[in-house]
Amino acid sequence: MTDPVDSAPAARRLPVETHGLGVIGDAERKGTPRTLFWPWFGANVSVLGLSYGAFVFGFGISFWQALTAGVIGIVFSFLLCGLVAVAGKRGSAPTMVLSRAAFGVRGNRLPSVVSWMLTVGWETVLCALATMATATVFARLGWGGGTQTKVVALVLVGALTVVVGVAGFDLIMRVQTVITVVTGVLTLVYVALVADHIHWSTVSVLPGGSAQEFIGALVFMMTGFGLGWVNAAADYSRYLPRGSSGRGVVGWTAFGASLAPLLLLVFGLLLAGSSGRLSAAVAADPIGALTTILPIWFLVPFAVVAVLGLVGGAVLDIYSSGLALLSAGLRVPRYLAALADGVLMIAGSVYIVFFAGDFLGPFMGFLTTLGVPIAAWCGIFLADLTLRRRAYDEGDLYRPSGRYGDVPPLPLLLTLAATAVGWGLVTNSAAHWLDWQGYLLGPLGLGGRTGSWAYANLGVLAALALGFLGTLALRRGRVRRQEEQAPSPSDQEVPAV
Repeated sequence: MTDPVDSAPAARRLPVETHGLGVIGDAERKGTPRTLFWPWFGANVSVLGLSYGAFVFGFGISFWQALTAGVIGIVFSFLLCGLVAVAGKRGSAPTMVLSRAAFGVRGNRLPSVVSWMLTVGWETVLCALATMATATVFARLGWGGGTQTKVVALVLVGALTVVVGVAGFDLIMRVQTVITVVTGVLTLVYVALVADHIHWSTVSVLPGGSAQEFIGALVFMMTGFGLGWVNAAADYSRYLPRGSSGRGVVGWTAFGASLAPLLLLVFGLLLAGSSGRLSAAVAADPIGALTTILPIWFLVPFAVVAVLGLVGGAVLDIYSSGLALLSAGLRVPRYLAALADGVLMIAGSVYIVFFAGDFLGPFMGFLTTLGVPIAAWCGIFLADLTLRRRAYDEGDLYRPSGRYGDVPPLPLLLTLAATAVGWGLVTNSAAHWLDWQGYLLGPLGLGGRTGSWAYANLGVLAALALGFLGTLALRRGRVRRQEEQAPSPSDQEVPAV
C-alpha cells in the first residue's frame, strides 16, 4: 500500500529513497530496536551540547541547579521521543501521517505546518553553526576566516546535508553510523585536551538561582533537545518489523538520543562555569568559541568533529522536514520536498552567518515560540496513542472518509487553546513583533512580562499538559468507536490526499 506520489516513474530512476508518505511494506521492514541507537546518537553527539553549559548558566543558576535542570530536561524530553517512536512501528508511516489518527486526514495539515517550520528552523541553525565554526577555525590557523571562507564552508555543509537528506533512509543510517564513531572519538580527545581549563573552585561557588530561573532552564533544555525531535521520532522506527519490542523502541531511542547530550552537558557546565569570558563568547559563536582553548594542532580535527556532528542533526531534520511538507499538502516526490527545504535552509543560514548580529537571543526565542505549539501537539499525539489498544488502520490514515475523519474540530480547537494559553505564559525578547506574548502573566498574578516568572517558560509545560489531559478526557469514546470498526480493505488503492 503506497502513496501515489511514491511511485512516480522519475523517482524510480534516481538512486534515492522513493518512499514519501506511504506505508513501509513488511518486506522492507528490518533491524531491531537497537539499530535506533545509531541515528539518534549521531544526531545528538554534536559539540553544540558543550555550548548548552553556557546557555543554561544564562538563567542565573548554580552548577548543581544547572546539572539537575539539564538532566531532567534532556531525559524527559527524549523519553517523549521514544514514546512517539512506538507509533512508527505500529503504523509503518511517518510521524506526521500517524498524527492523522488524532487530527484527521486534512485537519493534520495544521500541525504538519508547525512541524515543518520547526525542522527547517533547526536544520538552518545547525548549518549556520557548522559554517561559523569552520570560519573560526580557519581564522585561528591563519588561513583566512572571512567572507570567502564562510561562503565555501556554507556551500560544502549545505551540499552534504542536502545530498544525504535527499538520498533518504538507507544512506542516512550509514552516514550516521560513521558520524557516531568519528565524532565520539574526537569529542573524547577534545575533552582530554581542555580538561585543565576546569576549575572546580570557581564552578562550585556560583550562586544559586530562584525556582523560576531553575524551571526556565529546565524548559529551555527540553525545547533544545527532545521537543525539537518529537515531531520526527517515528520517521525511523517505521522501518522496524511490526513485532519489535515497544519497550525496546522507547529505550533505545531515549538512550541513543540522551547519552551524548548528558555527557557533553556536564563537561560544558564545568568549562563555562570556570570562565566567564568563555561563557560570554559562546553566546555569540557557540561552536567557534570552544576553539579558543584548544592547541593549534587539534583545530582541524575539531572542525571535523564540529561539522560532522552538526551535519548529523541537520540530515535528520531535512529528511523529516520534507515528510512534514508532504503531510501539509504539497504534492511532489519526497526528494523534491527535501531539496526545497535545503534551499530554504541555505537561505536562512546566509542570514544568520552574514547579517544577524546575535545568535543566542533569536535562538532562544525560536525554541520558545515554536516549542509551545509542538508541545501541545505532542501531548495530544501521546494521549491519542495511549488510548489506542490496536494498531493503526493504515488505509484509513489516507482516506478523509475513513475512521479518523477529515477535519475533526476537537483536536484542532484543543491545539489552538493549548497554544494560546502557552503563548500567554512565555516571553520572547528576541523579536519585537512577539512582544504580545506573556499576556497571561499579569492576570494570573505571575508578575507580568517583567516579573520573576517571565522567563520560566511555563507555557511549554502548560501546552503539553493541556494537550495530553484534554485528549484523555475528551477523546476516549471516539477512539473506542474507531477501533470497533472493521479493518479497511488492505488491497484497496489509497486515494490521493
